[in-house]
Amino acid sequence: MTQSFDIAVIGATGTVGETLVQILEERDFPIGNLHLLASSESAGSSVLFRGKNVRVREVDEFDFSKVQLVFFAAGAAVTLSFASRATAAGCSVIDLSGALPADQAPQVVPEVNAQVLAGLKKPFLVSSPSPSATTLAVVLAPLLGLLDLQRISLTASLAMSTQGREAVTELARQTAELLNMRPLEPKFFDRQVAFNLLAEVGKPDEQGHTMLEKRLVRELRQVVALPSLKISVTCIQAPVFFGDSLSVTLHSASAIDLAKVNTALDDAPGVELVDAGDYPTPVGDAVGQDAVYVGRVRHGIDDLSELNLWLTSDNVRKGAALNAVQLAELLIKDGL
Repeated sequence: MTQSFDIAVIGATGTVGETLVQILEERDFPIGNLHLLASSESAGSSVLFRGKNVRVREVDEFDFSKVQLVFFAAGAAVTLSFASRATAAGCSVIDLSGALPADQAPQVVPEVNAQVLAGLKKPFLVSSPSPSATTLAVVLAPLLGLLDLQRISLTASLAMSTQGREAVTELARQTAELLNMRPLEPKFFDRQVAFNLLAEVGKPDEQGHTMLEKRLVRELRQVVALPSLKISVTCIQAPVFFGDSLSVTLHSASAIDLAKVNTALDDAPGVELVDAGDYPTPVGDAVGQDAVYVGRVRHGIDDLSELNLWLTSDNVRKGAALNAVQLAELLIKDGL
């Protein structure tokens, strides 16, 4: 008989939490009892799982000794408030918020650094990186042996769902107001975002860098085990509901063999290489899919040691929820 595990999902009513529950069902994860948890504002609602409506309860009142594993998909403050309580009860934790330090909860992308899990002790404490870091790590992993990587420059065009359901609703509302020629009233954002691009996602620090930009750099360095890698990143807010897109330039110390790059990407797990002459988009290709799509693979205009790439993936599904579930699948091999 297959062993089953009692699981909890915190943030079950959010975009990532709901998708996480969906993927657990799709992949037939061996769940005994599923506990869905959220704040008091969301408690009382229900989420469909295996044909039944599972009631969402308040996380404040939950006894973590009832489960072997909990997914934290509700933001940094919730993780900091409850993760230690969970591990103290013997419950393993997969955190999606980025709130925990790497030496306490290493960032893991199964296609890249799954070997990190072998050195952990129960109860496991693991982090799933931000969607952009996950996307880039999946594509970067098969290329590291082909080039002497010196620096990465990227612009990440992030979907509204990066900032949660409220941001998605804001884009829909603003779009409807503009199309119906009604006065635009920004609420979640401080300006028009529909049919527009915003130059930052979140508030910048004194040096001009946002939390998401710094998190991406920190997590990517750890996942690919290059702590001194130079990374320049700008995150912009795109008027897209779901699906992040990254324009990436890899700088090598020597000329890059483009044919070998394409072969490596074509063979890499979790990567879908689009034929030359075409390119992927979030809406047309990535949303709802389990791969990172790669296109426009090319040298620099006058530099053979420069590699330019266009990446797109479903930030909620591939970048967050699926990565977390894949981590759980690896952990249950050790019995949690």
